[in-house]
Amino acid sequence: MASESSFDVVSKIDKQEVANALNQAQKELSQRYDFKGVGAEVDFSGEKILMKANSEERVMAVLDVLQSKLVRRGISLKSLDAGEPFASGKEYRIEASMKEGIAQDQAKKINKIIRDEGPKGVNSRIQGDELRVTSKSRDDLQATMALLKGADVDVDLQFINFR
Repeated sequence: MASESSFDVVSKIDKQEVANALNQAQKELSQRYDFKGVGAEVDFSGEKILMKANSEERVMAVLDVLQSKLVRRGISLKSLDAGEPFASGKEYRIEASMKEGIAQDQAKKINKIIRDEGPKGVNSRIQGDELRVTSKSRDDLQATMALLKGADVDVDLQFINFR
């Protein structure tokens, strides 16, 4: 009798790469001519990323610079949860955070996709902020990975512990 194979579906970000992307964005904002004198900056305090500028268009441009640096560093924009620009005194701000882990409602949605569209004999269960997918066939597990890569979920998915 063949033993069960499994893998975990997780959503994690490399915090060092995020820090590198933020540093690159800060450096670009300080050097670019179109950001001179507009008070454009990016601050990171633990969980929150705060972008500031003196107009709504400039703060959206700051967000665009940050997004380009994240993509260049290999971090999916699905992990960036950016809010709408809001006025704060004389400046405009955008607050953003990095999403890590799979929320319960997203985990249930992924579970349903695997159950409805995945190969027969593939089981999945939610374990905290990740999913464990098991099957007797490794080919079925690889088909499930391909299915999840093509699925429209609002979370950046990684597959780890393939055994």
